[in-house]
Amino acid sequence: MLLSVLFLGLGEISHVASVTQPPRRLVSAVQLPDSVRRSTADSLIQAQCAGYSTLRVGRILFVGNNKTKEVVLRAELDFEEGDTLGSASLSRRLETNRRRLYNLQLFHQVLVQPVCRDGELTILYSVQERWYIFPIPIFSLADRNFRSWLDRSDRAKRVDYGVHVVHRNFRGRNEQLLGNLQLGFNRKYELFYEAPGYGRRRRIGFGAGYSYYRSRALDYVTIDDRLRNLRQQSGFPIERQYATAGIRWRRTVQHLTALDVSYHREQVSDSVLYYNPRYFLHGPRRQYMEVSLISTLNQRNTFAYPLTGQYAQVGISYRAFLDNSNPGILTLRGRYARYVALGGPFYYSVGATAQLRFARALAYPDSRAFGYDVLVRGYDAYVIEGPHLGLLQQGITYRLFDLGKLQVGSLRSSRFNGIPLAFYLNTFVDAGYVRQPAVLRGNQLPNRLLASAGVALHLVTYYDWVFTLEYARNREQQGGFFFRTQFPI
Repeated sequence: MLLSVLFLGLGEISHVASVTQPPRRLVSAVQLPDSVRRSTADSLIQAQCAGYSTLRVGRILFVGNNKTKEVVLRAELDFEEGDTLGSASLSRRLETNRRRLYNLQLFHQVLVQPVCRDGELTILYSVQERWYIFPIPIFSLADRNFRSWLDRSDRAKRVDYGVHVVHRNFRGRNEQLLGNLQLGFNRKYELFYEAPGYGRRRRIGFGAGYSYYRSRALDYVTIDDRLRNLRQQSGFPIERQYATAGIRWRRTVQHLTALDVSYHREQVSDSVLYYNPRYFLHGPRRQYMEVSLISTLNQRNTFAYPLTGQYAQVGISYRAFLDNSNPGILTLRGRYARYVALGGPFYYSVGATAQLRFARALAYPDSRAFGYDVLVRGYDAYVIEGPHLGLLQQGITYRLFDLGKLQVGSLRSSRFNGIPLAFYLNTFVDAGYVRQPAVLRGNQLPNRLLASAGVALHLVTYYDWVFTLEYARNREQQGGFFFRTQFPI
């Protein structure tokens, strides 16, 4: 009887699929932003349970989670059986919870169907699971970006190869195993485990990992705002290894706090010290312990390519050197981004990043600012060193067209046979500043306002992949095309 009532309601909501046979084209949060989604759940409930201002949640059902444990899904919901929900805000409440489930990034789509009878709700969430094990061949450039690789005279040899294996949703509990076996120019052997939460409410989790890395070349100093590279004919100029472990406090997929403790051991060759005697400040090796606390609030409509919502992250870390030869380092870092629907196909995004790093002295690898994981677009060829930085990024995005899901008839698996394709046109302006008290001779970009503007084409597709082709021109009147594989703000 219960399923019969559910099936009667399925046809009344346009974005909900049949339980037993999904439609040929399903709508996901990536394909259609929530800012333009429309739901008829309010009118449906009013028709089914007219005269009820509040509704009791009788049952919550999940369909399609063949591997994913139901406890993982229930932990994301902000209601449970027996709770009372207001009928006027029911549609918004269900959509908020649907997005939480989708942003676990375990499913191609998540659909929701409420059915009401005599003031009691039955809520059905239908999910389509992804493929969770990915052995990915490694063939990559042994530099921080494509432009840097092109500038190398020995670029044909500066490639890495191997295999990168990710097992997401391990044991069906949203755990993740990650392994790297990388050979070639840079050698890397890694194994990491991440569990966002254990127990019924999934509040406390754990993470641990080990990494060993060595390379045949090392950037040992920055001159004229560019890296100088040392390549040894034999041996490895740099060797790094670290082990880490930590706990996680997770309220939902939108709010995560991580406390990690790690041990690091690093060593460089005598050739590195010949060119930069103070690479590590004192001697060819160092060991240190680092404690970090990072809290993230992610309220974006989708994590892969957000168009509405907000994101905030704050972190503090302290690095203590075990041989007492180097002073300790305290780092404070924060980031905030806001995404706003302007109406129709237009969206606005703005993001700010700041870092403060305090130490009596910094070794060369500890003074990185722009040019690595933080960048003023258009300055890809440069590296700017300094303990303190600020970055402001703005962009206006126009949704060019959305092809929905292209069906690949030769593939029978629903995990692969629907390829989403959405294209966006983006214009952007970046501004950044690095504060460096002691600037090395020849470096011009620290203590100077950096600015750029440009236009980009974004492709959002399979398994949250985002590809960006952009043209940027900086304040130094230099321009170029750049390719990236992530959402820029």
